[in-house]
Amino acid sequence: MKHDQLVALEAIVSTGTFRGAAERLNKSQSAISHTIRQLEEELELELFSRAAYRPALTPAGEIFYREASRVLRQMQGLRTTAARLRAREEPELNIAVSATMDLDPLLPALAETGRRHPATHLRLRMEMMGGPIARLMEGKADIALASLDGAPLDEVEAELVAEVTIRPVAGPGLNLPAGSGALSASQMQSYVQVVAAGTGGSAHEQSRDLLPGGLKWTVSDLTAKKKVILAGLGWGGLPDHMTEEERQSGALLPLNLERFPVRRTMIFKMRRRDRPPGVVASELWSRIRAAEPA
Repeated sequence: MKHDQLVALEAIVSTGTFRGAAERLNKSQSAISHTIRQLEEELELELFSRAAYRPALTPAGEIFYREASRVLRQMQGLRTTAARLRAREEPELNIAVSATMDLDPLLPALAETGRRHPATHLRLRMEMMGGPIARLMEGKADIALASLDGAPLDEVEAELVAEVTIRPVAGPGLNLPAGSGALSASQMQSYVQVVAAGTGGSAHEQSRDLLPGGLKWTVSDLTAKKKVILAGLGWGGLPDHMTEEERQSGALLPLNLERFPVRRTMIFKMRRRDRPPGVVASELWSRIRAAEPA
């Protein structure tokens, strides 16, 4: 039994076809078929039923595949360990962070990492929408901190580190209708909704919580968005940690909207499974932990 046989098995199951596995592994379809046939002959088991158009695992194949997947994960872990043992300090470490996340809990981890590895240039990128995940998958970030929306979960390792509350707010100068009831979409259509542009490409632009038929302004980042809202030029959702003082002073008012509920977003630290982290990236990863409950 060889590693490439198990890799081929996993690729067939993941893609659903021998052709898909061949494209993923950059091999010919006949080579993939030969590899699996050799494995079946060695095991004296039929792993796939080939009666239908798409190969389907046999009952024995299902059991074998589960164990093979576990072995492949262990082998990847061994490679990662070996790479860490070989690695030297990275000259540069890139961290892509969702702009909605409060940086305060992250700063001690960055400070300690910078103190222990002063020769490593830390680059912190604040990104909107799917930006952190896009940078991670492009290879432009070593660690991403963002929600799991749009994340390829089979390709990244993820651990929960924080929760962010997004709340719709407006300044008193916007003169929204008074009353304790929730404001409807029709009542809000004449007021500008301020949104921040995504940095992850067109597939990651804001689509949730956009009021249909309403006016909309787009700004580059959350700081600009907050300033526009404070100026009474529109309303929009902002993280609670960015508006706490203004909500307490009355400079910003929380809104009760039918089509824009308060959102609680889970923030995860993520790194790619196929790229063994370096020494500094590994240390920073371990230092970024979920905040202790209050």
